[in-house]
Amino acid sequence: MNFEGLFWALQVMAGLGLLIAAIAAVRFKNLVSAVIAMAVFSLILSLEFYILQAPDVAIAEAGVGACLTTAMYLLAIKKTTDEEVIE
Repeated sequence: MNFEGLFWALQVMAGLGLLIAAIAAVRFKNLVSAVIAMAVFSLILSLEFYILQAPDVAIAEAGVGACLTTAMYLLAIKKTTDEEVIE
């Protein structure tokens, strides 16, 4: 397999991974599972940026999209309750 064939194979695999992670994030009923699916989406997207010769954007996406955003969502979910507050 030549380099161009490998490049397109990685593109297709990353695209399928993005699609599957996005569908999983929408379909999960559990919020923590949905957040983890979104983190996987961000990691695959950062891999896609790296494949497209943009390593600085890939590092930013991995740091902000996968780590920081996931931590913020998980902290917000931890602060919520399942009970409805009636005033």
